[in-house]
Amino acid sequence: MKQLIVLVLLAALVTACGGGKQVTRLDAETVTDLSGKWNDTDARLVAQEMVADALTHRWVTDYMEQHGERPFVTVGIIRNMTSEHINMEVFTTEFERQLINSGKVRFVQSKDARSELRAERQEQQEFATAETAKKMRAETGADFLLQGHVKTITDAEGGKSVVYYKTDFELVNIESMEKVWIGTKEIKKGISQGKTKW
Repeated sequence: MKQLIVLVLLAALVTACGGGKQVTRLDAETVTDLSGKWNDTDARLVAQEMVADALTHRWVTDYMEQHGERPFVTVGIIRNMTSEHINMEVFTTEFERQLINSGKVRFVQSKDARSELRAERQEQQEFATAETAKKMRAETGADFLLQGHVKTITDAEGGKSVVYYKTDFELVNIESMEKVWIGTKEIKKGISQGKTKW
């Protein structure tokens, strides 16, 4: 009997103290900012605003007037120059998605992915039938390359901090090396650290 009472009390204590993990599903578009660090919302908002700004400038219409077709764009290196870990692949993919979905440009695969595709075509030359093997040296070259970086400045004092993110991007004509667009987006976050009472 004593053992049963001890087990019941122990179970009640574990239940009261443990609390357990609770998971709540959120809409992917929901703005969440738990740590104050760079997150998916920042990546999405920067990509949306930068692409919208880039596509309103003359380089798109100038190219279409001169060549009679939409330009091909690819995303180059986007550097993380902050002290935080930022998954730049997620950021780059968001830029690609925004550019493709705009319908104003066509898109060429990024440099890393092109290497994989070239290896696949090379294998097809050896293993696929002549009718289905894809041609070598038949790629579409990009006309413009998007490059950029993310930087931060942090100011902190007495449990409060402000993090300033500055993202700078430029679009370059690959053949002429002319910069046809430069864009900047700034994000500033105030973070208050609550004091823990023991």
